[in-house]
Amino acid sequence: MGELEAANAATDAAASVREQLDVLTDPTVGLAALHGEITQSRFKIQEAAMTGVTGLREENREVRRRQDRMINDLHETRSELRDLLDLASTLRTLATSPDRNPEQADDLKPEPEPETRPAQPADAPWPLAQHGSGPDTAATETHQHAETETEAQRETVEHTAQQPQTVLAGADQHLALKNAIEAAYHGGDSLAVSSPTVPHAPGIQSENTEVRHGVLLLLAAGVASVEVVAHRDTWEWLSGLATDHGHFHTPPAVEDIKDGRVQTVLSGRSLIALLIELWNTRSTAAPLGADWALATTSYHRIADELADVTGQGETIRIVLDDGLPHTTDD
Repeated sequence: MGELEAANAATDAAASVREQLDVLTDPTVGLAALHGEITQSRFKIQEAAMTGVTGLREENREVRRRQDRMINDLHETRSELRDLLDLASTLRTLATSPDRNPEQADDLKPEPEPETRPAQPADAPWPLAQHGSGPDTAATETHQHAETETEAQRETVEHTAQQPQTVLAGADQHLALKNAIEAAYHGGDSLAVSSPTVPHAPGIQSENTEVRHGVLLLLAAGVASVEVVAHRDTWEWLSGLATDHGHFHTPPAVEDIKDGRVQTVLSGRSLIALLIELWNTRSTAAPLGADWALATTSYHRIADELADVTGQGETIRIVLDDGLPHTTDD
């Protein structure tokens, strides 16, 4: 009897386990249904995540477009202000110039009131020539006034003729500078990128410096992209310096490396804008100042890297950190 009861209990337990297994294998409520629900939930989560990421990307693009438009508007406003300042300076110079046209100065003077003289009889003699009166004196004054007007007209004509000559001379200088830069760029002249070792006259040295700067801009124009590694503070100063330039575009990503350093990628167009602003800051900043030091070091570091480009497919890497190697390995 005891063995029979044990066998029945085992049979009942096996039947219960079989029922539970049947429930698990049921396609409507079992593991298959649970797997389907999990799969559907995963697809819904992925779809929601992709929708959110797409919306964020569109918002980011719109922010960039607005930023570019704002920068362009600021650049145009600054150009208009510069034109107004130049116009105001020109008008101020003309207003205070001592050698302006005497006829214009005479027009600005108030007309003198007519002098009242006592009536004289018809047969009265001519008065004494004490105040420049009389027929001879009047003729002399008329002759002198005519000579003064002729001299003023001659000076006006000469001044007008000199203005086109000045404009032509400036255009010739610009054309000569462009030709010198292109010749140095295509000829590979060492004068274009290296510092002069032999002292020159001030005019020649200034011209050579402009040629080197022009060649550097042409080298940057031929670059697709460059990597920039610097401290975050230095990068913020560089981007703030060049952000007003019309050809500078803020890079889409700035990656944190370590120890406060960041890495980003600039296009050749943005690199040209950065070089121009660094050049201007070097020229206008006070010596022994922070702006002068940052602009000079950054300018020469970029110039050294562009001068070493061989066109063999290497990555151009500008490192503003003397503790790091100037290679692609960090």
